[in-house]
Formats: sequence, structure tokens, C-alpha cells
Amino acid sequence: VAIMFLPRQFQVAVVENVNEEHLNKAIWLFPLYLLAINIFVMPVALGGVLHFGTGKVDADTFVLTLPMVEHKEGLALFVFIGGLSAATGMVIVETIALSTMICNDLVMPVLIRVQFFQISKRADISGILLAIRRSSIVLVLLFSYMYFRFIGEFYALVSIGLVSFAAVAQFAPSILGGIFWKRGTRAGALSGLIAGFLVWVYTLVFPSLVQAGFLPQSFVTDGPFGIAFLKPFQLFGLQNFDHIAHSLFWSMLVNIGAYTGVSLYSRPTAIEHSQATLFVDVFRHSGETDESPIWRRTASVPDLRSLLSRFLGQQRADEAFSSYAEKRNIDWKAALTADAGLVSYAEKLLAGVIGSASAHVMVDSVVKEEPIGIDEVMNILDETRQVIAYSQELEKATSELKAANERLEEHDQLKDEFISTVTHELRTPLTSVRSLAEILHENPDISPEKHSNFTGIIINESKRLTRLISQILDYQKMESGRMEWQLSLIDLKDIVNEAVNATSQLIHEKNIRVNLDLPAAIPPVSGDRDRLIQVMFNLVSNAVKFCDNKDGNINIKLSRKNKHLRIDVSDNGIGISREHQEMIFEKFKQVIDTK
Repeated sequence: VAIMFLPRQFQVAVVENVNEEHLNKAIWLFPLYLLAINIFVMPVALGGVLHFGTGKVDADTFVLTLPMVEHKEGLALFVFIGGLSAATGMVIVETIALSTMICNDLVMPVLIRVQFFQISKRADISGILLAIRRSSIVLVLLFSYMYFRFIGEFYALVSIGLVSFAAVAQFAPSILGGIFWKRGTRAGALSGLIAGFLVWVYTLVFPSLVQAGFLPQSFVTDGPFGIAFLKPFQLFGLQNFDHIAHSLFWSMLVNIGAYTGVSLYSRPTAIEHSQATLFVDVFRHSGETDESPIWRRTASVPDLRSLLSRFLGQQRADEAFSSYAEKRNIDWKAALTADAGLVSYAEKLLAGVIGSASAHVMVDSVVKEEPIGIDEVMNILDETRQVIAYSQELEKATSELKAANERLEEHDQLKDEFISTVTHELRTPLTSVRSLAEILHENPDISPEKHSNFTGIIINESKRLTRLISQILDYQKMESGRMEWQLSLIDLKDIVNEAVNATSQLIHEKNIRVNLDLPAAIPPVSGDRDRLIQVMFNLVSNAVKFCDNKDGNINIKLSRKNKHLRIDVSDNGIGISREHQEMIFEKFKQVIDTK
């Protein structure tokens, strides 16, 4: 992560990059290069450890000491030149990158905003820019040498680099969040950076000052003011971690936490919102040209050319204008007014010299906002209306999908309940048939009367089972209201007796008394015989199932009141709790083991 965000990587990949297509090759070539150079690290490191042992020779110098101890002075000189070249090249690129950052983002914004320096009135500022950057290079090298003299001598070169990498890694959450997350805000990014760097300073920089003697040793061993919970290398009790890993864990944790937390809590400004949209949806806007930017600005070509000349020099400014005109087939020398595309192009060039913030301020000093015509306003409003309508359609489709998903879940639950009910209904006659068949099988000497009775019950239950299967197949018709009922005149006494006979074996096994109160003067009723038998059988079988095991008693009473007939089935079982009494009348609902 740190390698991607080092200043020198940005300098080479972005600032000094003249062709964006080079990045396509760098995407796979740079990781391959890093892997290739590290292949040779292992044999050199192992050779140094085997030859010198551990701690006797600085591991950073193995690549030089190994050929020297073997009297390969030519190879040692070759390695030294290569190392010197790589080190100086890295120092040069890094100092240039840092000096550019100092000039563009620290010094120039101050010089431009403070009227005392009168930067806007100077005819040529290129000399000032060169002086600032050269001074910055000297200061960077001076401070680097001071760090090496006072602190760096106590650490290996690799350790110093890892400390720097941990610092650079603090930029990762804000950069990656700015590229991929629209909700990130400026306040969140600043909060994350400040929090992360404070933890990094506390867990890595302060201990290095202890090692150099600037702080007492107790700061590391006992914690500040003797608070062991705040030891820099064991912060909040986190132990058994490498110092770098320990610092990186805590700094990134508070960095990411502060960045996301403050971003979610704070409200982004309009500029932040538009910038986030451009960054995150960069490929959606990649087809847009500079001639149609979001903010329409125009300027006088002489004013814009004069502005660039003050910072870039006259020759470089003319070359930039000529390059822009050649790509767009226009004559910039004859034009009096620079369009929005040329203004944006000039601001980008200026940003590479004095930074984006300062460039925006300087360009704004020579440009003017162009009013948008009523037709363009109407087009914008029409596009906004279309976007709003599209969003409403999406919201409506989302709601419909959510409702459909809820219906599917409900239907899935009903399906499960239906299967459970169907198996229950089919199991009832099968249980009766099996019980009677077992009696006939185990008692071959049973009387002909009982044999005939049991056989008749088995036949009737088999027929009812066949009818139940047909009913299941007709379930869809029943649900749609197209079911044809087989109505006939029925004697309810026969319905009760048939249900009791079908469960007689179960009644006998549990030694249950069944009391029937069936008056003779009961008129027949019109109904579907199979359905009524099924209902009555369910009532009796449930009464048998939940009846008292020691002294079971079931009462079945048929009565008449005016024009209505009523069948009561009661038992001395455990009963149904009040909260479940309504549930048993719902479709596919069963109540089991209630108290």
C-alpha cells in the first residue's frame, strides 16, 4: 500500500508521465520488477548469515562485504556503483517530488493569498518558483541528514524505510475512499489523517527519540507517567506484535475509523458531492470533452496567455497553446476569447507548476462566468426530471421486488405447512389400515365376524385414502373456487360411528372409554360425505391422541336446536391454550404439545 502512495511514485507515474498508455504497461511490469529484484535478496541474505553469522556485520552491507571478503574487488566496485546509482536516483526523484509538493501545496498558496507579496502583479514568477523548489531541495536534504545523524544511526536502513512506509500508508484510506466512495468528506479525510499520524508519531517516532536519548527510556518500558496501558510498543495491552505491525494496526484502525465515522456524521458540501461524483464515476464521464465542462468559464486569450507566461515562461506558454490548437484544429492567435476547454487546459498546466488550489485561484482572477441561456437551463431541468423519474421508477421496482419476495417467502411457508398437513391427513387412514392388518396377521384364529368387520374397515379406509389423494390433486380447483362438491343426504349418526370404528384400534390400545350420545330422531343433512367423515375422524383421532393416558374418556354428543344440528367432541386431555385457540382454525396450522 505504501509503495503506491510514495511521493516519488506519484512523481514518476503522474507528474513526469507524458503518455497515459505507459500506465497500462506499468500495471503489470512494476509488480514483476519488484518480485524479480527480491528473488536475489534471499541468496545474498543467506550467504551473509552463513559466512558472518548474525549480528557481526550489518545485514545492509552483505551485498558489499561478501565480494570483498572473497577478494572480488571488481565485483564489489560494480555493486557499489550500482548501489550508489540507485540510491542517488531515489534521492533525486524523492527530493524533487517533495520540493514540488512543498512549493505547490505549502508555499505558493500562502504567497498568492497574502497581498503583501503582490504575486499577482509580477510579470514573471518562474524565477520565484525555481528559487522555492531549490530551497526546498536543500532543506529536505539538510533535514534528512540531521535525522540520519541524530536518530538514523541507531536503526538499520530497512527499519527506517519501514517507519516511512507506515507514515505514507496513512494516506491510503483517504485516497482509496476518494476514488471509490462517494460519501467521504473533507472533514472525514482530515480527521483520519490527523488521527492516523498522531498514532504513528506516538508508536514509532517517539520511541526513536527515546533510542536517540531525547526522551527517557521509561517512556517505552513503563509508558508515559508510568501508565503501562499506554506503552508505545504495547498500546492498550496489545502484545507480541512487531513494532511496525503494531503501529500500523493502531494507526490504520483510528485512521479508517475517524475517516468513515466523521464522513458519515458530517454533511458533504455541494463541491465535495460533485467532485466525489466525478472521481467515483470517472469512466462514466470519461467521454466528456473539455469543451463541455460542468462549470462554464471564458477568458480573454491574451489574459490567459499572459497568466501562463508568468509561471511557465513565454516560450513554454506559446508551445502549450499551439499544442492545444493543433489537436482541435483552431487558430488560437486569431481568437480573442478562450472557450471553457482552453480555460480548463490552462488551469491543468498551471496546476502542475503551482498546485491545483493556487492554479484555481489564479485562473479565477482572469476568467468570468458565462451566463447559461434559458434553453440550456430547460435542458438541464429536463435531464433532472428524467433522472428523478428514473429514480422513482427504480424505487417503485425495488418496492415491487421486495413485496414479491415477501409473497414468495409466504408461499414457501404455506407450501411447507401444506406438505405437513397433507402427510398428516394421509398418515391417519394408513395408520388405521396398518393397525387392523396387523391384528389380522397376528391373530389368524380371529372370529369370522371380526375378520369381516376389520376387512370392511380396511377396504373403506383404503377407499378414503384414494379419495384423499384425489382431493390433493384437486386442491388447486378448491383454492380457485372451481371445486365440485359431491352432495348427498347423510345420516350424521353414521358419520360418527364410521369415524369411531376407524379409530377403534387406537382407542383399544390406549384403553379409552368412548361415550356416544346419538339420538334416533335426527334428520339427514345434505353434505359431502367424504369431507364430513374426514373432519369427524380428525376430531376423534386428535381426542384419542391427547386424551389422558391413565383414565381416558371421550364424549361424542349429537344434538338438535331448531334448524341446526351440532356435534360435540370432548375429552379429558391436556386441552388447547387460549393463545392457540384461534390458530387451529387457520389454514395449514397445527398446535402440538400445548399446555
